[in-house]
Amino acid sequence: MIYVDGDACPVREEVFRVATRLGLPVRVVSNGSRPVRPPGLPNVEMVLVPEGADAADDWIAERIARGDVCVTADIPLASRCLAKGARALGFKGRPWTPENIGGALAGRAVSQEMRERGLQTGGPAPLTRADRSRFLAALDAELAAAQRDLAAPPPRPWVSFE
Repeated sequence: MIYVDGDACPVREEVFRVATRLGLPVRVVSNGSRPVRPPGLPNVEMVLVPEGADAADDWIAERIARGDVCVTADIPLASRCLAKGARALGFKGRPWTPENIGGALAGRAVSQEMRERGLQTGGPAPLTRADRSRFLAALDAELAAAQRDLAAPPPRPWVSFE
């Protein structure tokens, strides 16, 4: 299953193409203030959640599981997905991993602090053709890895014997 954080997602069409080619279901989740137009594809479900700051993120995080992929630019949502054993991918093709999510969360916190102090931090750069190409390659790689995750036994929980 592919979950798409639908609010302001610039790569929905790319996700739909890949999911249709691979026969995978997609859930595009958005809140009531910005509904996304359905693509009319049988494998794509549009989910409209009530308005709220993190309503779409909460909906995804409650349902995502090992073997799923979440497409999002939201770093805290990506972290929540990783904690559930799922995979997460940014809009520009950056896979979120247990190794890089901590630094990304820290950088986000610093940027938020700067904005709260009135400093301009700028927004993300516009998506380029190269970004879309990188995203498509990364999505294929993440979906393949998610399938391998399902084929392998689940990781054993860490236990301390001290």
